Amino acid sequence: MTNDEGRYSRQVLLPWVGKEGQQRLANARVVVVGCGALGGVAGEQLVRAGVGHVTIVDRDVVEVSNLQRQVLFDEEDAREHLPKAVAGERRLRRINSAIEIRGVVADLNEGNAEEILGGADLMVDGTDNAEARYLINDVAVKRAVKWIYAGCVGTEGRVMVVTPGKTACLRCLFPERPGMGEVETCDTAGVLGPAASVAASIQAGLAIRVLVGDEVEEGMINFDLKGGRFGRIAEKGGRRDDCVCCGRREFEFLNAQSGSRAVSMCGRNAVQIRPAMGSVFPPLVEVKKRLETVGRVELNPFLLRCALNDPQGVSLTVFEDGRMMVHGVNEARRARSIIARCFG
Repeated sequence: MTNDEGRYSRQVLLPWVGKEGQQRLANARVVVVGCGALGGVAGEQLVRAGVGHVTIVDRDVVEVSNLQRQVLFDEEDAREHLPKAVAGERRLRRINSAIEIRGVVADLNEGNAEEILGGADLMVDGTDNAEARYLINDVAVKRAVKWIYAGCVGTEGRVMVVTPGKTACLRCLFPERPGMGEVETCDTAGVLGPAASVAASIQAGLAIRVLVGDEVEEGMINFDLKGGRFGRIAEKGGRRDDCVCCGRREFEFLNAQSGSRAVSMCGRNAVQIRPAMGSVFPPLVEVKKRLETVGRVELNPFLLRCALNDPQGVSLTVFEDGRMMVHGVNEARRARSIIARCFG
C-alpha cells in the first residue's frame, strides 16, 4: 500500500468514495471564500480528505478575538497580525504537504471574483456578509459551477448545496439583499464556536459528496445546538424561472459599479475601505513614510499596521492592494474621515 493509499484508507473504505472517488478528490479544485470560523474548519477537512487543489481567500487579519472559534490560527498568528489567508495556508501545508494549497489575501469583489473563482470545480462559502454570498452566487450561476452556502449566528446554523440549473440559487430563496439591521450577525447575537464548526463540518461533508459524484439531497439543512434541533427545510418552491439571477441571468452583484466602498466588519469594531477599481496605490514602504508622521508603524511582508496618535486608540491596517481597515470605529463616515486626514 502506498503512503497516499494509507493516508486515506479509512475514507476509501466508504462505498460511495472508494479508490475512484479518492482520485476524483485528488483532481478537484476547490475555492474556499473566507477562512475564519466556517472556512477554516471546512478548508482543513477538505485538505485532510485529500482534495488536490485548495485555494483559501480572505481579506482579514488574525486577531485574538478570532481564536475562540477559528481553528487555523494561534496566538502567534494574532501577535504578528498575519493575514488570515497567509496563516491559513501555512497551517494547511503542515497538515498535507502532498496537495496544492494557495492562500489569497483579497477582498472578493466584482472586479476580481471571476479571476479568483474561475477554474473551480466547487466553491465553498465561508464568508461573513450577504454581498459576498450574492457575488459567489452570480459567478456560480454564470459559470454553472456548484457552491455550498453556510451561515452561523448564535447557536444556529444552516447549510445548502446550490446546483445551478437544477436547484434554487441564493436569489431564488432571498431575492433581495437584507437591509442594514434586518438580520442578526455575530456582532449583535454572538456565535458559539462549536456551532460554527458543526455548520462547516456539514459543509465539508457535502463538498466531499459533490466532488466524488454522490447524489446530494436538495433543501437547506438547519440546526440549533442549544435546542438540540436538526432538520431540513424545503427550498420555498425550489428554483424560480423569474429569478433575477438563474432565471433572467442578470448578474447584478457581479456587474455592480466599482467605486470605493466602506464595509463594517462582522464581529469587529472596524470598517474596511476598498479603493475604486483602477486607482493606483503606492508601495507600502512609501505609505510607511507618510504614516510615521501620524502614528507608530509596523511593516511586514504582507501589510502595514499603524497605531494612530489618537486618544481613542484608533489604528489602521493597510494592504498591498490599497484596502484599509480602520480599527476602533464602526461608522463608515468616521472611517473615511480618518483616512482622509492621513492620506488627503
